[in-house]
Amino acid sequence: MSANDPTRRFSDRVADYVRHRPDYPPALLHWLRRELGASPSWRVADVGAGTGIASKMFLDAGYRVTAVEPNAPMREAAVAWLGGDPRFRAVDGAADATGLPDASVDLVAVAQAFHWFDPPAARREFARILRPGGLAAIWWNSRRLAGTPFLEGYEALLREYGTDYAAVAERHADDASMRAWFGTGLRGEAHFAHAQRLDFDGLLGRLLSSSYAPRPGHPRHEPMKRALRALFDTCAVDGTVSFDYDTRVFAGEVT
Repeated sequence: MSANDPTRRFSDRVADYVRHRPDYPPALLHWLRRELGASPSWRVADVGAGTGIASKMFLDAGYRVTAVEPNAPMREAAVAWLGGDPRFRAVDGAADATGLPDASVDLVAVAQAFHWFDPPAARREFARILRPGGLAAIWWNSRRLAGTPFLEGYEALLREYGTDYAAVAERHADDASMRAWFGTGLRGEAHFAHAQRLDFDGLLGRLLSSSYAPRPGHPRHEPMKRALRALFDTCAVDGTVSFDYDTRVFAGEVT
């Protein structure tokens, strides 16, 4: 596999991912329960689980969760964080080959990962592992690109220093593409505002958790850090900046 294989892109970023990636707004889970009936009795497969951020959200609400993650360092981080909960387990699997039994889960959850999947192959696998009438819920924390000087400056920084930022950003499915993927099975969609307040160390860690951020030793790394420091010093209020998201969720049956 190449270093750009999506199952390996984050192997050297796990610590930053664990410490600095955002969680998801509580309103998201409330929406899944209220609008779609996803009760805590449901069995959840968190596909592309990474370090377990979405798994933790479901566990805290009383669900049983199987985290499906092909990247070993990220999966190990999820186990280290959540493995003490008897309702949690992690398996080495991918979106097109989860390794889970037929009709074994009630909800397939995909948080911040669908853009790395092959959509037709994922559809076939999700349909196989979901019980009849089960649902898939797919969502992203979509970083706002404009609206404040910080958000606009951060986007410009990524375009200048990111190693393959444009190619990765273009992978994210837009709303119309997700509606088309679900087709007649779409049961609902929603958007929620979300944000992190970050000091400079948190902002740097958030940046370095991204797969397109140049790592130490790369010729763009130090110039990127200097540019980030200048942006932070210009935009910070009381020592922090607001890293703003629109959390977009789509849910429905997979046929």
